[in-house]
Amino acid sequence: MDLVRSDIHLLRGRSSRLCLTGVLSGLLLFLSPPAAVSDSGWRILPRGSAYMGVGVRAHERDTTWSDDRALTTRATLTEGVDVSSHQGNVAWNTLWNAGTRWAYTKATEGTYYKNPYFAQQYNGPYNVGMIRGAYHFATPDTTSGAAQADYFVDHGGGWSRDGRTLPGVLDIEWNPYGASCYGKSKSGMVSWVRDFLNRYKARTGRAAVVYTATAWWTQCTGNYSGFGANPLWIARYASSPGTLPAGWSTYTMWQYTSTGPTVGDHDKFNGSTTKLRSFATG
Repeated sequence: MDLVRSDIHLLRGRSSRLCLTGVLSGLLLFLSPPAAVSDSGWRILPRGSAYMGVGVRAHERDTTWSDDRALTTRATLTEGVDVSSHQGNVAWNTLWNAGTRWAYTKATEGTYYKNPYFAQQYNGPYNVGMIRGAYHFATPDTTSGAAQADYFVDHGGGWSRDGRTLPGVLDIEWNPYGASCYGKSKSGMVSWVRDFLNRYKARTGRAAVVYTATAWWTQCTGNYSGFGANPLWIARYASSPGTLPAGWSTYTMWQYTSTGPTVGDHDKFNGSTTKLRSFATG
């Protein structure tokens, strides 16, 4: 009986502490300022934390991994992955053994951020035999397209004709920091993208890949059709790439899921490893 009384007393003490903790947590939540939200109603992230697909994931439901075997595209596709600082140091051997043959790493954002894990994430895939490349997360509301292309090239986004290095990528998608189109008109966005692409090609000799989603491209550029000479990386979390943005009749890469079985977002290159190597060589 004494043991029972002791247990009851102990439980009452724990209950009181839990109750007090709950009250304090609720009070802190009440007093905390609400998180800022974008014009699309989703929480705004801190600068520098964006990654390829962050806007796509917020706007398009991702259900593809569970039905990956049902992907409707029957052409030869080569598995790839894209990573950022969110993945930290990546186990590249594990990805290689799982069939991943190419990788893109976030190098920069705007003209204010460099990925602190870039060296491990960029050299790691190269060292295990993958073909690798770098991408830049665009913030058209902060600095010009030309300035961001320079920043990207100067901090890891260059290209070399070694057959193992892919051309740089302009990641242009929904703004995780505010207005979806970064406060730009459709013509203003087209001009910004053009400035970036022109400067990148002038600096490296290669046409940069454009990563985007058809819905964003339509919303923010008016479905502009003038960049078809640049390779397209389409983001669509479904069983097929779907309708492409105007100006492109085919895609070079396709980000098909953000919830794959291994680290990072998962992608398909539109062709064999031989074609991938040829694309890298230019």
